[in-house]
Amino acid sequence: MNGSPASKAQSDATLAGVSAPARLDAGWFDWVAENRLLGCSSASMVAAMGERGIPAFDALAAIAAVEAGPGFSAAACLAERLRKLESVLANEQRVRALAPGAGQEARRVSITRDDWLRDHVAASRPLVLTGLARDWPALQRWAPEALKARFGSVSVEVQSGRAADPDFELHKQRLRTEMPLATLIDRVLAGAGNDLYLTANNQALKRPRLAPLLDDIGTLPDWVDRAALPGAALLWLGGAGTFTPNHHDTLMLLHTQVVGRKRWWLCPPIATPGLYNQRGVFSPVDLAAPDLVRHPRAAGLPVLELVLEPGETLFLPLGWWHQVRALEVSVSMSFTGLGLPTDFDYFQPGAAAC
Repeated sequence: MNGSPASKAQSDATLAGVSAPARLDAGWFDWVAENRLLGCSSASMVAAMGERGIPAFDALAAIAAVEAGPGFSAAACLAERLRKLESVLANEQRVRALAPGAGQEARRVSITRDDWLRDHVAASRPLVLTGLARDWPALQRWAPEALKARFGSVSVEVQSGRAADPDFELHKQRLRTEMPLATLIDRVLAGAGNDLYLTANNQALKRPRLAPLLDDIGTLPDWVDRAALPGAALLWLGGAGTFTPNHHDTLMLLHTQVVGRKRWWLCPPIATPGLYNQRGVFSPVDLAAPDLVRHPRAAGLPVLELVLEPGETLFLPLGWWHQVRALEVSVSMSFTGLGLPTDFDYFQPGAAAC
């Protein structure tokens, strides 16, 4: 049957002998269905709707109409299976929290491939490597003014106008623009903040004129595929205040901080039920300061916070949620060529109205 959720709810309710209030728009019927499936009581929902000016009689009628719909019982069964899965994940998180060092930053100068695979890939634990980039010429040659002198005339793609778009990360494709690297660096040094950012998505290191930057990458561990550098190295360049909102990647990577510092907030994939992931790989929850009124299930999230210093490299395991803020003018490189499968398929919510 075609039509809005409101008209469908009214039709279903009529079939069941229940009258749905016609003056409520479709959004309210979605809200009622979602909250009933989440286990909210009718009383709490009537109170919440009353705060928005909806009479109790209409609120109760809307709840009855939704529950009378022929699909509601099937949806309730699916919701219970989802809640069971979420309880399994919550208990797994509680058990993992018992391990020595759980929730603490893991730091090592270097690591063997076997230890890395066992303790950080399979165990899904982030790692900061303090010695991986110790001999990289990039640490001396990637200062913004030095990059401007070497490559200032090279055109690069950047994201511009981010400050005016609250969903700048979702809309990154429409914010793309080209400019000389010198112009980007001048604006970054002048204080562009989060409005202007060259990110991994801009694929700068795949431009032939910037290929010499890869020669500034020194020794890599034997568990990293150096031959993959040209296709798997990704450049970041931006000013203090550039911000990447909370999301998870679909791959594992190394992120080396070359210039400046970045603050990272990390949250394990097992905590996904508390992150309100309703659009793609993104979460509206601010890991630094969650709004527990809007997102009450974010209470108690196991957030790991760290600052990545110049010369340090973060290994980000599969599926870890993270948000990142540059504390200073920053240049960094991500690398995905780890000598093992790193890219994985994820179901992306948001195709349906939810």
